[in-house]
Amino acid sequence: MLVNAENLNALRAGFKTSFQGGLGMASTMHTQVATIVPSSLKTQKYGWLGKFPSVREWIGARVVHALEQHDYSITEKPWELTIGVDRDDIETDNLGIYTPMFQEMGESTGSKWDSLVYALLKDGFTTPCYDGQNFFDTDHPVLDENGEEVSVSNTGGGSGTPWFLLCTNKALKPIILQKRKDFEFVAKDRITDDTVFNNREFQYGADARANVGFGFWQQAYGSKQTLNTAAYATARAAISGMKGDNGRPLGLMPNLLVVPPSLESAARKILNSEYAAGGETNEWKGTAELLVCPWLA
Repeated sequence: MLVNAENLNALRAGFKTSFQGGLGMASTMHTQVATIVPSSLKTQKYGWLGKFPSVREWIGARVVHALEQHDYSITEKPWELTIGVDRDDIETDNLGIYTPMFQEMGESTGSKWDSLVYALLKDGFTTPCYDGQNFFDTDHPVLDENGEEVSVSNTGGGSGTPWFLLCTNKALKPIILQKRKDFEFVAKDRITDDTVFNNREFQYGADARANVGFGFWQQAYGSKQTLNTAAYATARAAISGMKGDNGRPLGLMPNLLVVPPSLESAARKILNSEYAAGGETNEWKGTAELLVCPWLA
């Protein structure tokens, strides 16, 4: 094959098509637990996370809910993946090996958001959220009916394999995926490019700018206890019983149980079995959707 502008343009179009095909094959599990927030800033502040707004009877002047209550922000990170194509492979028309590579490149970039989101969820036991406590913690500060600060837990503790019960049917899901720029296919494939002149290599890549952070801890319960009906019942009660400041019920109902592959069997017994271990009717059947997530393995 002649290495000229026309043939290089055709190659670029083919590689991009393979990339887009792989991108379409990528997993999108992150959309089940994360809200995608577009951003035009390198660092986006989320001070409003301290407030669950509530309608009140209009008596006297309006009460304005202040949004800047916590100094919580998410700073974007750059991400990239680049493939080099040897000039000799182009000249000898040895290009068949690159089609699956570019497909894999597309699938890998598309799945990056899954790995980021679930890595953060898994690290929630040791990573702070907007109130300064770890996302899964025993002492989140909340004001009770008398205006006194009390500690609220959204974790079962333990030291085993982690699993998570989430409320994802609100406007904001438990995880925030902040995107400034999604992955875009780019090429450095002009004959006069330095990489071609010095290394006989045409380069094709994809890059993005994004990062993840936590939303409301009240919508998530993380546990490392054995996943059984008792632990599941405790998790449901914790989320559905969540209250905002001054003892106001939040009206949350958990709807998604997220587990790694190693806990799939235990989770299915809780959510799908007709009968419990003792032969009685399984009261928890169908109470949540099950998500078996390989990114938690």
